[in-house]
Amino acid sequence: MLSSASASCDGTLTARALLPTARPGTPEATDRSPILLDTDTGGDPDDATAVTCAAHLPELAAVITADENYGERARFARHQLDLLSRPDVPVTAGADLGNTKYWVVAGITPDIIPAQPDEVLNAVHSVCAKTTGPVRWVGCGPMTNLASVLRATPGLADRLEITQMGGAINYRDPAKAEHNFRLDPDAARYVLTHARHLTLVLSDVTFTDEIALYPGHPLYQQLAAPTAPEWAALLVEHIDRWDADFGYTTKMHDPITLTVALGLPFVRLERRPITIADDGRMSVDHSEGRPVLVSTSADYPAFMGWLTRKLTNWAPIAPLAAQASPRRGARLGSGLDR
Repeated sequence: MLSSASASCDGTLTARALLPTARPGTPEATDRSPILLDTDTGGDPDDATAVTCAAHLPELAAVITADENYGERARFARHQLDLLSRPDVPVTAGADLGNTKYWVVAGITPDIIPAQPDEVLNAVHSVCAKTTGPVRWVGCGPMTNLASVLRATPGLADRLEITQMGGAINYRDPAKAEHNFRLDPDAARYVLTHARHLTLVLSDVTFTDEIALYPGHPLYQQLAAPTAPEWAALLVEHIDRWDADFGYTTKMHDPITLTVALGLPFVRLERRPITIADDGRMSVDHSEGRPVLVSTSADYPAFMGWLTRKLTNWAPIAPLAAQASPRRGARLGSGLDR
């Protein structure tokens, strides 16, 4: 339980305050419960970046792919993890919603990488069977896999501590829902209703150029250095393809969501009564909404400093104060509809 001392004077919380095992003043929280990462990697490079950051954590127990593309997202995740020296982390191909637009890594995964298993329930049960405590679910795509798990095994609602990227209270296009909620509104509504421990990291907070990467950004330049490891070169190619295909910067929605699950103090949270409409649009409803924790603001420079350290621990860290400008024509403020 949270004590009143965990909250700030205005009633907001940081992600660190949610973890009773976190030690104030230390750079990382001390929660070591297993992590299940649910990701639609292979589209916007923020997913692949989140996979990279998670692979540095010994508690990463499994990766499940969302919004599958004929199993290719799972094969790409397997390739990433192998390059990151994490062959121990199993990958499972999750639900395929029939979307192929956001897929920019065709041909990158070597042919030798086989198709990955597609039994999501088996993957989740295997992780949960190895511990009697909570399991952290970090959702970076539509919630189809999570909803299917909660439907099939309702008892897991007590154990899954869910941190989900998605939703928006004040979405920049009022006529539609945020990307992850829009792809499977029924799953989003089911999770909101049945999850016991749910935190939403909203697009209202994550859709900002303050956490964008693009060719020419100082962090991109470090990843592109000749001395960079192979996994960094893969990220660079991924960012290049995203830029070439869509002209968008990649905003670090999913890595900052991971930091919330880790209990790091970059994102401020408030409990709000939330409803989700049939089309996935989200709103605050004080009469019928379900209270859940949602992001309200973030310390973007501190987060970017953490991300730089995570991705460049093999090389000197360059200051981010004087960031390079995006390439001419890059659409700052544009991006995947998150």
